[in-house]
Amino acid sequence: MVVERLAEIVGESHVLSRKSELLVYNSDGLPGYRRQPKLAVFPGTREEAIAVVRYLAEQNLSFVPRGAGTGLSGGALGDDIIVVGLHRLKKVISLDIENRRATVEPGVVNLRLNRYVAPHGLLYAPDPSSEAACTIGGNVAENAGGPHCLKYGVTLNHVLALTVILPSGEVVQLGNPVGERDGYDLRGAFIGSEGCFGLALDITVRLTPKPQTVRTLLADFTSVDQAAHVTSAVVASGIVPAALEFMDGPTIRVVEDSIYAAGYPRDAEAILLIELDGLEAGVVADLETVRRICLEGGARQVKVARDDAERMKLWQGRKKAFGAMGRLAPHLIVQDAVIPRTKLPEILATIHGISQKYNVMVCNVFHAGDGNLHPNIAYSADDPAESERVHKAMREIMQACIAAGGSITGEHGVGLDKMGYMESIFTDTSLNAMCELRGVFDPDHRSNPGKVVPVHSCKEWHGTPAGRRQPTEHQPPPLEAEPSRPVAR
Repeated sequence: MVVERLAEIVGESHVLSRKSELLVYNSDGLPGYRRQPKLAVFPGTREEAIAVVRYLAEQNLSFVPRGAGTGLSGGALGDDIIVVGLHRLKKVISLDIENRRATVEPGVVNLRLNRYVAPHGLLYAPDPSSEAACTIGGNVAENAGGPHCLKYGVTLNHVLALTVILPSGEVVQLGNPVGERDGYDLRGAFIGSEGCFGLALDITVRLTPKPQTVRTLLADFTSVDQAAHVTSAVVASGIVPAALEFMDGPTIRVVEDSIYAAGYPRDAEAILLIELDGLEAGVVADLETVRRICLEGGARQVKVARDDAERMKLWQGRKKAFGAMGRLAPHLIVQDAVIPRTKLPEILATIHGISQKYNVMVCNVFHAGDGNLHPNIAYSADDPAESERVHKAMREIMQACIAAGGSITGEHGVGLDKMGYMESIFTDTSLNAMCELRGVFDPDHRSNPGKVVPVHSCKEWHGTPAGRRQPTEHQPPPLEAEPSRPVAR
């Protein structure tokens, strides 16, 4: 009955129900988590998306919105649930060059939007490493970041308005397409809600003029500690680079051994990839200041990309580093902690100590400028002893970041992967407040159920005096908080 009705809405070829067809939808970019959906439906128009969500509301059925599936938190998954895939909604609805705005459907790929607006001297600033595949709708769900968000900000800072369909089937506008603010910031609440508040039908984004000048520097160091201290020194100078990225020795060598080789010095223990942009005169002056800071901080040399081709090659190595790690082992676990930038030297030393304690190799590649760490451990999940060591090591790394005053995610989201850490940084009162906010958008918790906040933290799910609801038949049983799991590649 459900399959037949959905097929009437979107067409038979756009509803999948066989287990073999659904195999690709049982994981996301963090495939250590696997959940088997009941079926998947792919609306091709705004009207079809509205009709699908309204039908699911009528039938009291839970669903999970899904974009390109590049997420790294197990967030777009669910057992025995309906996946609503939005990748067919890929129109650039309008482009307002004079006011630097574009309105797009949620399935528009990040990089495609940039190519679309580039001839007009504009760009969409958020640039996740998966920009060639990830969608704007997915960026909104995760409040995606990227290397250039140090200067330009994350997705939240570039979305003016959204037209959203709530799980009830009601269509509402959040924010204002011309950028005016009034009342509560419901736009800001929706961005980063990880599919738990509903799904976006269209998104109006702010576009940024391309900078007059861009200069990319590569500074290499003989120690991780030197590069970590230089990171803070650059920002302390008052210069805000467009990007300030860190790669350690193991990461450098695995990239240079791969098809993504970028010409990094193989004998370096760390490199900083620093990009400056703006007006020509200012960039030239800042470049010399940054070069001096790097050399005084212990850099062996500071190389400046000679042209766009060389610049893109340097960036290719950074953005493809995660893929290159597939050379080391068949499986990979990656995390996304954020720490105060000034704590980088001690945390990186702690990570090194943990790696030695458990006899694992940690590859560090991350957004140093805003303290967003991405420790990676390649390993074999077929070796139970090694898997156990990897799991313990990553958990200690995350706890060390929390103890340093950090947070558990900067851009990958909580999803399933980080729920086990939520109670380490939030009080019961705060967690229940998150559940109450979710209830404003989705009173029955049907949109992406069981994600972000551990269900046992929500008073309303336990019939307490502060709550109003018990789990209903369409809701899954309460999930226990899950620790970070290994990733299979």
